[in-house]
Amino acid sequence: MFFSDCQARVAVELISGRWPMVVLYALSHGPARPVELRRRIGGISQKVLTETLRRLESNGLVQRHRYAEAPPRVEYSLTTAGQDLLIPINALGDWANRHADAVLAAQEAADV
Repeated sequence: MFFSDCQARVAVELISGRWPMVVLYALSHGPARPVELRRRIGGISQKVLTETLRRLESNGLVQRHRYAEAPPRVEYSLTTAGQDLLIPINALGDWANRHADAVLAAQEAADV
């Protein structure tokens, strides 16, 4: 049974939405600056990327590294928890590769 304070619900809320899993996956390739992440991801605005990174950071999945340089440089990387979350994210991606066409076909049939 899933209660409102169930730990599984907490996990699902961490990755809910359009961008959190995408950003985490983009960071699986190593630390990156926001500009690099936007290049890796494509289709995400700077504002949404910043909001997503802040949310992931506040949940302990991403770390922000600020370097004392001129101009200042910021880089993001996965924490251990963020790295561990890649396991179910990759599993979900594998599932999508196998079943996305069938899901889309069912959705299209339901719209008729």
